[in-house]
Amino acid sequence: MTTLTGKTAIVTGAGNGIGRAIATTFAAAGAAVMCLDLDAGAAEETARRIEKAAGRALARCCDVSLESDTHAAAEAAQKAFGNIHVLVNAAATDDPNGSVLNISPADWNRVLSVNVTGAYLMSRAVLPSMMAAGGGSIIHIASQLGRVAAPARAAYCTSKGAIIQLAKAMAADHAAQNIRVNALSPGAVETRRLVKRFGDMATARRESGPKHLLNRLGQPDEIAQAALFLASDAASFMTGADMLVDGGYTTT
Repeated sequence: MTTLTGKTAIVTGAGNGIGRAIATTFAAAGAAVMCLDLDAGAAEETARRIEKAAGRALARCCDVSLESDTHAAAEAAQKAFGNIHVLVNAAATDDPNGSVLNISPADWNRVLSVNVTGAYLMSRAVLPSMMAAGGGSIIHIASQLGRVAAPARAAYCTSKGAIIQLAKAMAADHAAQNIRVNALSPGAVETRRLVKRFGDMATARRESGPKHLLNRLGQPDEIAQAALFLASDAASFMTGADMLVDGGYTTT
């Protein structure tokens, strides 16, 4: 049930971390994957890993905050692989620490333009192909911080809460086209973003790990397996949901 054989998937933010893990997991499950990232070299490395494992992949530089980039990426994927069946919006920009008083309007707008508007634009670009395919699955990568707040993370928390609501609204709009839309909310996961925030992974593990009931950080592959479930027919009765894979962070 968790196979993606014969499916075409687009993964944004596929150059590193959770996005890369999702792209490689989808390819291993049989999907042809378009790997999108603002960092073209990182996207190409993900595609190379997939091809080395006998999978099918293409890489493309894409700024998801630009409508022209998202439409060009969707057209390239459809030309290469056929109609699109799965979209994962995993692209996210680095967000500065701060409250609304000390986040600049430029930084605020950049976080919202990538994390929220990027998911909107990419979905808008892909939906016609997905409808032509007879249905599909769209997954917005959110966060446990879309449900609970953290100090000095005003822009990030706002953006992740917004895409959880976007998933619900899109699910209501497109159920009739057999298109399921869900959010997937990880807890803290061992990626370069966490290193950038804490300075090194050891510090991240020491400071953030105990905030989770499982007393550790998540791994990108753990989030990728959840995304595979949502993308596949195993989740055929699941839409409009926010799937928490947060190690128990939001339980207490």
